[in-house]
Amino acid sequence: MTAILTVRGLHARIAGQQVVEDVSFDVAATGVTALLGRNGVGKSSTIKALLGLYERTGEITFDGERIDRLMTHRVVQRGIAYVPEDREVFGQLTVEENLRLAERGGAPNRAIVGDLFPELIQRAKQQAGTLSGGQQQMVSLSRALMNDNKLLLVDEPTKGLAPLIVGTVTKALEAAAERTPMLLVEQNLQVVRALAHTVIVLSGGRVVHTGPAAEFLDSDLVHRHLGVSTDQEAA
Repeated sequence: MTAILTVRGLHARIAGQQVVEDVSFDVAATGVTALLGRNGVGKSSTIKALLGLYERTGEITFDGERIDRLMTHRVVQRGIAYVPEDREVFGQLTVEENLRLAERGGAPNRAIVGDLFPELIQRAKQQAGTLSGGQQQMVSLSRALMNDNKLLLVDEPTKGLAPLIVGTVTKALEAAAERTPMLLVEQNLQVVRALAHTVIVLSGGRVVHTGPAAEFLDSDLVHRHLGVSTDQEAA
């Protein structure tokens, strides 16, 4: 497996408190790698540490270049896009203005927004703060997908969404992963099963399992590390 991102011995702190401890993993240069774990084990903190949003030590190599000493904006300029858990749209701005602010050099691929989320084209002049949670997630995803990125970091994209919107977002992520590799934090194991080829499981800020997604999801490791059963996943 060729890796687009290699992480070795990553430690991260928030206000002096250790939240990620000696984490090492690879993200494949194709498809979706899922970062799993119970609530509070350091998944989102790991994503933010990769971006330089938290104090960090360790080696992070992206596309052959060490980035662990770069500021966040430099990491993003290298071609890493971030879709945050809380969406972070600019509520007072329109959908169109939110997308325009996210443009980064070259020619943004606006066509992908219309292809994946035609609803946003219809709501281009609507203030983002008046959109539903699902529509705001579409805006957040669109901001990342329309630029020519080399890696997507996507944090809890289906959290709190209605089942119908979960399906729409899952299809959009699948389409995005066909052209850009993705590190996905996701609690919905049906979404993980649909998208991921590899899982990395965290517990207590450490990696406790890495392997093929299907094998993990069909084993008792799901209950051991995530506290759910395969029956609950299918429910």
